[in-house]
Amino acid sequence: MNELLIYIGGATAFIWGVTHLFPTRNVVKGFGEITLDNKRIITMEWIVEGATLIFLGALTFVITIVDPTAQISRMVYWFIVGMLVVLAVISLFTGFKVNFLPYKLCPLIFTLSAVFILLGMVL
Repeated sequence: MNELLIYIGGATAFIWGVTHLFPTRNVVKGFGEITLDNKRIITMEWIVEGATLIFLGALTFVITIVDPTAQISRMVYWFIVGMLVVLAVISLFTGFKVNFLPYKLCPLIFTLSAVFILLGMVL
């Protein structure tokens, strides 16, 4: 087990999640004149993705600090990897098609984070 790779994977997810929170207001403004309900929905969804990534990264760190070799830790790593892959696929079919570089980076960053965690588990 290579804990450094696991930490890198967790940090990648965590940092990308934090970067989602800062531009939320500008992202919503970028949609122009839309209803207040639509502004709230976009705000909620943007924050939820950021919070999910922060949680996945933090959870990766916590279980690695506590006992990365425990069977339950390995199961949790697999669930984290699975969720990152799901987010990557969703982003590939949605945000990747938007002409804005950070959206296009999401599938790559989610996949890299999952790969680092997987490599950390097997090396």
